[in-house]
Amino acid sequence: MSTVKVNKITPRTSNSIQLGESGDTLTIPSGATLQNCGTATGFGISFCTTVKTSPFTATAGKGFFINTGSAVTVTLPASPSAGDELIVIDSTGQAATNNITLGRNGSKIKGQCIDAKLNVDRGGLRIVYSGASQGWVTATAANDATADTSVFITATGGTITTVCTNYKVHTFTSDGTFCVSAGAGPKAVVSYMVVAGGAGGATGGGGGGAGGFREGKANTPTNPDSYTASPIAATTGIELSPGPYSITVGGGGAAGPSSSPTTGASGSNSVFSTITSAGGGGGGKNASGVDGGSGGGSHNSPGVGSGNVPPVSPPQGNDGGTQGPEGQGAGGGATGAGGNGSAPVAGTGGTGATSSINATPTARAGGGGGGGSNCANGGPGPAGGGTGGSGPGPGGPGAATAGTANTGGGGGGGGIGGPGSGSGGAGGSGIVIIRYKFQ
Repeated sequence: MSTVKVNKITPRTSNSIQLGESGDTLTIPSGATLQNCGTATGFGISFCTTVKTSPFTATAGKGFFINTGSAVTVTLPASPSAGDELIVIDSTGQAATNNITLGRNGSKIKGQCIDAKLNVDRGGLRIVYSGASQGWVTATAANDATADTSVFITATGGTITTVCTNYKVHTFTSDGTFCVSAGAGPKAVVSYMVVAGGAGGATGGGGGGAGGFREGKANTPTNPDSYTASPIAATTGIELSPGPYSITVGGGGAAGPSSSPTTGASGSNSVFSTITSAGGGGGGKNASGVDGGSGGGSHNSPGVGSGNVPPVSPPQGNDGGTQGPEGQGAGGGATGAGGNGSAPVAGTGGTGATSSINATPTARAGGGGGGGSNCANGGPGPAGGGTGGSGPGPGGPGAATAGTANTGGGGGGGGIGGPGSGSGGAGGSGIVIIRYKFQ
């Protein structure tokens, strides 16, 4: 075998050098080192053995060891071509504290126009440029390392307050739009509370049911919310992406008319994203209460208004109560059924739910108290529910009070007996509250 010994080969013309012909085998002997100090194509990844300690711009086709004694930004290549790839490795095991940021340099990362972070100790990440649509994507990862592309939410809409330093709360007391301009991944998970409108109480009958109460608390490793939620809250929030989200805040139902048999009007639904809370069911006069988020109280009927209609999990409300001696059934509430009438007091409205989602413990979605009859007093309605009207007194049957606005409370049932019926109370309007960590 012939041997050619030279120190350098340069092209005689142009800028290209060809080694061998098609079909030839070029052998690198055992113990020899093929060192790449430029850009190699068709050879796979070659590593730059000098550990990087400060920000730099990466070159396609190379691997880089990063000293994470401090945070380092790796700017990805500009104008990459499909198939370009590179590897980044945390060589000192401190990336969880001092993240390695992958600067996108104009290209997308995992389909998003955001930088990414390598935040797992001793992690390694191989990324490949797939084209303009999705940009750089993860091909392989070691030690469970992933590019963290989650981004905190930036949004507008409703009345905005800052609580607990790092959280924003958006409160909607009427219809509106929650518009997200930034946010992705686990950091874009929101807590929510959606309360529908409470129902009207019957004129001379049962109390109105509370609006459906639904709450979800964000609980991801990167975004575990810390407020005290209601006992019926779901343990997960909703992950959002940029875009508009229509908010519907349900109105309260009107009190029932004086005719018989009749019922109070049901409340209207409240809606946010995939969450719909059903309006409360109206209280009945010589009729069963109506089904709804929470059911209405009944009068002169063995039936009750059913709660959690339509059914969801966790349940959004409870059943209404039935008539008893000297008093009418009360509307159901978020955490308790409406009470049955029992002399000398009509049924007590079902208990609502207390949440600190806006940093202030507040009770909402209580059922309306039942109306009294003969000498019975009207039933109370806690947590925003209206109080039922009393039975006949010197001035005749008493009128009920309305559910409190923006609590979803049911209206009280009016008193009945003697010269006529006391008017029922209207249901309280609903509310939608959205909470998220913004920094």
